[in-house]
Amino acid sequence: MDLKFFNTLSGTVEKLEPLHDREVRMYHCGPTVYDFAHIGNFRAFTVNDILRRTVEYAGYNVKQVMNITDIDDKIIARSTEQGIPALDLTREYTNFLLADLKSLNILTPHYLPRATEHVGGMTVMIEKLLREGYAYPASDGIYFEVAKSKDYGALARLDLDAETASRVEGAADKKSPRDFALWKFETPDDHGVAYDASFGRGRPGWHIECSEMSRETLGETLDIHTGAVDLIFPHHTNEIAQSEAANGKPFVQMWVHTEFLMIDGQKMSKSLGNYTTLRTVVERGFSPIAFRYWVLGAHYRAKANFTWEGLEGAQTALVRLADYLGAEIGTVNADYQKRFADLVTNDLDTPRALALAWEVAKDASLSSADKTATLLDFDQVLGLGLALRAEVIIPDNIKELVRSREEARQTKNWAESDRIRDEINAQGWDVLDTDKGTEVQKKK
Repeated sequence: MDLKFFNTLSGTVEKLEPLHDREVRMYHCGPTVYDFAHIGNFRAFTVNDILRRTVEYAGYNVKQVMNITDIDDKIIARSTEQGIPALDLTREYTNFLLADLKSLNILTPHYLPRATEHVGGMTVMIEKLLREGYAYPASDGIYFEVAKSKDYGALARLDLDAETASRVEGAADKKSPRDFALWKFETPDDHGVAYDASFGRGRPGWHIECSEMSRETLGETLDIHTGAVDLIFPHHTNEIAQSEAANGKPFVQMWVHTEFLMIDGQKMSKSLGNYTTLRTVVERGFSPIAFRYWVLGAHYRAKANFTWEGLEGAQTALVRLADYLGAEIGTVNADYQKRFADLVTNDLDTPRALALAWEVAKDASLSSADKTATLLDFDQVLGLGLALRAEVIIPDNIKELVRSREEARQTKNWAESDRIRDEINAQGWDVLDTDKGTEVQKKK
């Protein structure tokens, strides 16, 4: 199968031509682990997973890397505030992240490099940039000289004549406001988070971390690099500049960016304080896989507006879709399979792919066994865990009815208890009173 994705650099949908025959090497910008990731982050991570699954569905091998940023100003500030070592803080939130990824049925990337493990390689890259005149020392660190970069800003389509300071913070003696930090010299505010280097003790800037970790794990030119659209500038723009200056080769063949998750007309972000974590989703009675289903319902290049009502609809739909799977697995329908492959391999058209799954589910001409086989084939990409169906997703209204029935039982209001049981039964659920408490099961 041909694979076609929208390349941010060219602004067009292009056919992917892997550099290493049938192996596709992809790098995904991961989180800065000083807090829980929010569901806007998880939209991008889910899209990355769907991208990997699609490439594998098309018959390619994938080498997938997602970095963990565990050196950062925010990490130092949070660890200082809480009075714990930075590495302890980042280790804790990395574990939370991995648990959340698993709950979303996101395949674990083959490599999860941590910035702290690659500082030595970063210093070597900076030394090379200094030697070749792309970088220079200032009073507070080492900076990349943007004026020396060929086609700087092409990814973000920057008008450098109109654009002023890209990163106004930093030393007053920078050559240009646009120049960005490769290395920050140690200060008392760093609280000991610093490393020795030939050009001065300190710590790496954010952008150099990804350039070195991607080079070390995947090579000097990547097939695919992903991230959310807010990383296009300055992060990905600066990655290109420093990587191509250091390596003398094109950095990335294809850039794939996920649009914002919106809430109340604004992008969801920690800086705006309008974010929701996956833990809140679960606390409100939703399955993480319901959130994954919700993500599938919007194209990755379109803004998606999050509402709790929308998530409730996704959870209800997920439960109903799973109900169409039978106990026996027959033969995948070839016509449906081709239509599905055409959709997902053409720039990850998951909304239409999901609609096609429902077309299969409701197709009376298919046997239950063939319908099951076809839906399970689709689920290799959709990643909804339909094969397992181990987790019973109980809607909020059913949970509330169960709670009300339990209260009625405790007050020995048996008539009300029976009435609520009948209401639960009428909505397709069985109530079982066991020695371990009340259990709810979806009717077969």
